[in-house]
Amino acid sequence: MKIFIYITYFFLISCTDSKIDLVEVNATDIKNEINKFKGNKSVLVNYWATTCSPCIDEFPMIMDLSKRYKDHLKIFFVSTDWIEDKDNALEFLVSQNVQGLSFLKNQKDNDFINQTNQNWSGALPFTIVFGKKSGNVVDFWEAKASEKRFIRGIEIGINEGELNE
Repeated sequence: MKIFIYITYFFLISCTDSKIDLVEVNATDIKNEINKFKGNKSVLVNYWATTCSPCIDEFPMIMDLSKRYKDHLKIFFVSTDWIEDKDNALEFLVSQNVQGLSFLKNQKDNDFINQTNQNWSGALPFTIVFGKKSGNVVDFWEAKASEKRFIRGIEIGINEGELNE
């Protein structure tokens, strides 16, 4: 019976018309994509991995925030999983109903971390917010964060430092 359930599950996953594009990138590729939103939307980039429990825990909350702020915020997810685990990352993103463009790191860890943000230790999850007006980093944090923390960062990005309280 277990085998039947697994076969059915994988058949259903493989037959779904996924609306996600998981692209292998380096840090520069991500910055180029973020720059496309300058002047239009704030951008939140969440770095995560399928092996990171805190990353998995905060994912549904980030998805809820993406719906709440959809007119003012673009969210990108960057999987730091190994390339050979791309299918696991894609499967997780599909299970979370992520749509559109997401990224999979395809660069040496130290280079990727240093080129992403000099203040990032490499700990996951890691989140960066880019300002709507300037396109520059306006906030970032390591580790799992509360919804309140995310909202504060998002509001800073949307309003370029002028918090609406």
